[in-house]
Amino acid sequence: MHRLEGAVRSYAWGSRTAIAGLRGRPVPSDHPEAELWLGAHPADPARLVDADGERLSLLDVLSSDPDRHLGERVVGAFGPRLPFLLKLLAAEEPLSLQAHPSALQAAEGYAREEALSIPIDSPVRNYKDASHKPELVVALTRFEALAGFRDPKRTVELFEALAVPELDPYVGLLAGQPDSSGLRALFTTWITLPPPALAALLPRVLDGCVTYLASGRENERDFVPEVRTALQLADFYPGDAGVLASLLLNRITLEPGEGLYLDAGNLHAYLHGMGVEIMANSDNVLRGGLTPKHVDVPELLRVLDFGAASVPVLEAVPESGAGAGAAGPLERRYRTPAPEFTLSRIDLGAGDVLPVGAKGPQILLCTAGSARVECAGETVNLAPGDSAWLSACDRAPEVHGCSAGTQLFRARLGDVPEGVAEES
Repeated sequence: MHRLEGAVRSYAWGSRTAIAGLRGRPVPSDHPEAELWLGAHPADPARLVDADGERLSLLDVLSSDPDRHLGERVVGAFGPRLPFLLKLLAAEEPLSLQAHPSALQAAEGYAREEALSIPIDSPVRNYKDASHKPELVVALTRFEALAGFRDPKRTVELFEALAVPELDPYVGLLAGQPDSSGLRALFTTWITLPPPALAALLPRVLDGCVTYLASGRENERDFVPEVRTALQLADFYPGDAGVLASLLLNRITLEPGEGLYLDAGNLHAYLHGMGVEIMANSDNVLRGGLTPKHVDVPELLRVLDFGAASVPVLEAVPESGAGAGAAGPLERRYRTPAPEFTLSRIDLGAGDVLPVGAKGPQILLCTAGSARVECAGETVNLAPGDSAWLSACDRAPEVHGCSAGTQLFRARLGDVPEGVAEES
């Protein structure tokens, strides 16, 4: 068991206050802080801090003895690598419109780009590894997002409410084929519009959005969040076809404690808020707009799922055998189908104790209050923003609540695929 020191990633869309404030550092920070990586991703591995203050790369430690630190169960299922990456995410501005490939698509894409000798750090490289990237985000603050294609019939209603004559051909396209094929046709048309056509259409749509918000007509107020989002995105990314694409997606608001799971092919964009995010240990992203970065339209269309469906908001459910405190179950789990990870939320009062033994490695991240992790006579104290690493060889660890309102998130292995033997 060790204290874990995460790697702060600075992107333009990050916050100068959220992560720094949570960790008790001066605000505003010198640079936007978008993510705190807690894992062993080669791009920015976290570091283990020993009793003497020495810092060791978690990636190097795992590579030195994967069977001991990861356990045979993980190595047998995923190879000698930590299968998940845990993050703190703080979005002050919208992220790019993006999707992630399936496992098969990632393997094929990676092999193809390797055969073409495209450098891993090339700006036109799509596949940095051969893994898929299912992900789950749990809100710490109110968290705004776009995710998945809306029912086409509702999108037609939105277009008609905007009353923009230039939209009529597109309304007809979707109304005549209100299914995944119609969504594919419309999205493809918009994302490939020649610049002069986009420059003519987009301002008219935005004018329609302004008029819609100013109208105040009760029968046209169903789409206020979607319309406001389009106008906000246009301010951040003027002239970007992704602004049009945003009008095709479900607009989602998560309250603190609620989660959103995104599987392969789901077109999405995080808009604003702070959350805990966990994903398969991959960096494969296909972008679809709202970004100055590379957009590979054919590859994006290959991985997108155009099936229209609402994206359910996940509530954590009590974990079996988690015990109970004054406020209810001590541990609640966010259930997803991803085998690479499981994320649960731990809520402790002062004096509450929760055993956190697991067959495999795990990371504990404190987001409120204070806690103490004990294992084999060793202790790691956690304040908000602090985290602890537990290897597969750590036996009978416990988390002790040291204050009222203590909250931690626990990342560990998901359900192991069939045919992989568990550790004895």
